[in-house]
Amino acid sequence: MKQHQLTCREVNQIDMVDYLSKQGYAPQKIRGNDYWYQSPFREEKTASFKVNRKLNVWFDHGSGNGGTLVDFGILYYKCSVKELLQKMMAEKDMILSFHPHHFSLAGEKKELPEQSAKIKILSVSIITDIGLLNYLKNREISLPIAHQFCQQICFELYNKKHLAIGFKNNSGGYELRNAYFKGSSTPKQPTLISQNHPDSLLVFEGFFSFLSFQTLQQSNQEIKNKLLQKQDDFLILNSLSFFEKSKEVMEKYRSIRLYLDRDLMGLKCTKQALQWSIKYKDCSKIYRRFKDLNELLIKSKNHAIKHSCCKRMHL
Repeated sequence: MKQHQLTCREVNQIDMVDYLSKQGYAPQKIRGNDYWYQSPFREEKTASFKVNRKLNVWFDHGSGNGGTLVDFGILYYKCSVKELLQKMMAEKDMILSFHPHHFSLAGEKKELPEQSAKIKILSVSIITDIGLLNYLKNREISLPIAHQFCQQICFELYNKKHLAIGFKNNSGGYELRNAYFKGSSTPKQPTLISQNHPDSLLVFEGFFSFLSFQTLQQSNQEIKNKLLQKQDDFLILNSLSFFEKSKEVMEKYRSIRLYLDRDLMGLKCTKQALQWSIKYKDCSKIYRRFKDLNELLIKSKNHAIKHSCCKRMHL
């Protein structure tokens, strides 16, 4: 009989607090459903890594990253989704030791139908919720930029309503983010923003990198004036799994500038593109000391650094 393989959905149902405990991490404090840890991604004295046990999601206030257990595992082990599922499968006995008869499901006091695990968009509106506005502020995103490219999304997940910043893709699905949640509605696809200037394309891994790029440029009057004369097309992948699939779209442009994350998978995709053609340019070197453009925006309090990086985006 063929052995059952773990899926992302099954991994995301494993209780994160239990999983972190098995990895040797204990919460520094507990406030209701929020479990606070010293970040597994770096050394720190004050706990800035939070797990909401009710939603079974995490958020790292030090980096601005967050999401599900799968998202955590990819960053923590620096691996692909496929590699993570294989690793989790190898650790299955360790995971099962929490509950001998089944996986430890987040908040599993009752069985939830599979349909309830699907995100259902209830409404789309302008961003007004104070929590979402504070989230944008914490990530240093200009509110006019956020209003231009994003919406406030009310969605239902596990029979409960939530609010998130929504970024629409070209197939009508949304990337969804708030301080405690990272996910997407179906269908999941890239977002191509076309200005009818086919010469140049700028490629971003996630929409917060794209929003950070826009925020950096709008904050610089010199660059802003140049933008009025020259427009680029933008491709936001919304997942690196779409990188190779987007090659045909990217190849239509004479110049392709890559602003991918400077982690294992982002650098791997960038290296691959540079081998495809000389049309591709690695622009992530601009923020070589940071994971991505948003981390640059958050951590670079020195305006001179931001100004320098902003100018180099157009060299």
